[in-house]
Amino acid sequence: MDTDGTHPSPAERDAEARGLDIVLVARHEDGTFDEVAAAQGLSEDDGVKTMVAKISGGITVFVLIPGTRRLDWAKLRALLSVNKASLVRPDAAFEVTGYAPGTITPLGSSTVLPVYADERIRGRRIGMGSGSADYLLFTDADALLDSLGAVTGDITS
Repeated sequence: MDTDGTHPSPAERDAEARGLDIVLVARHEDGTFDEVAAAQGLSEDDGVKTMVAKISGGITVFVLIPGTRRLDWAKLRALLSVNKASLVRPDAAFEVTGYAPGTITPLGSSTVLPVYADERIRGRRIGMGSGSADYLLFTDADALLDSLGAVTGDITS
């Protein structure tokens, strides 16, 4: 939702267009992801980090990984068949997605980007950024990844 809570956010509109069921849960100032996730019946392992990376050829991509794991750059480069990959600067991530770091989601991004995700995300209900610092987004990982045409593989350690 937008800041007044009445209009659908870009992420909500995109999810609806994809036929994806999502739940937005208010994130209180003092509430951590783990607390909000626990109220949704999820553990910290069900949290997903969305990163924006630039790869060889100047292509920008989304990278989704479980929140409790670390991105393995060598594995990501192998999956992408590229020699170089790096995170973009926070201001560049905002420019490409329209979302502030810490809130980024591939849903409703101002630029449609290819999505690469760690295979461990599949088969679970996940929580992630919603595009707003006020809400977390919860959805079925398989439905999300399929709707985005995500390429999955072992990209974490």
